[in-house]
Amino acid sequence: MTELWNWRIDGAAPVEVYPALAEALGRVVMPLAVADPARLPTYAVICDVWETPGEFGTMVDCYGVPERLPELPSIAALARLLDRNCLMRDDTLDAGRHLLVAPDGTIRPVHFTVTETDDGEVLSDQRLCTVADPGCRGWSQCHRSRWAPDSVAPALAAA
Repeated sequence: MTELWNWRIDGAAPVEVYPALAEALGRVVMPLAVADPARLPTYAVICDVWETPGEFGTMVDCYGVPERLPELPSIAALARLLDRNCLMRDDTLDAGRHLLVAPDGTIRPVHFTVTETDDGEVLSDQRLCTVADPGCRGWSQCHRSRWAPDSVAPALAAA
């Protein structure tokens, strides 16, 4: 079984992302546009990186990631290598809630306003997921998450 990862990066050019991805994953990274499945090394990961408008506009899709490769340390390593904040979806299925992964490896839940456009989702208005926000209190989806409001997991990237 293989994994599919979808991440966002705060302002990194795709040309910077591919080599950082290869180092973070410890694998050969092949851009989707040039990947030939018949000639792909078995340890390679196919990635697509492109830019969209809005906050965290650099999009990353990784295809065929080996199941044994852990996602959180991988995205944290990428954030550290690029010295940029990265985002990944959390476990609530709320389109506006993500996990913010800082270059120091700190992971915390955040919310965005999501606007659907012809080019896909555009994120804006970043805010922390906190019990001080009425939308994060009580029976909200935030409390069903492994990443409860106000939670901060320090330095998972170092693992």
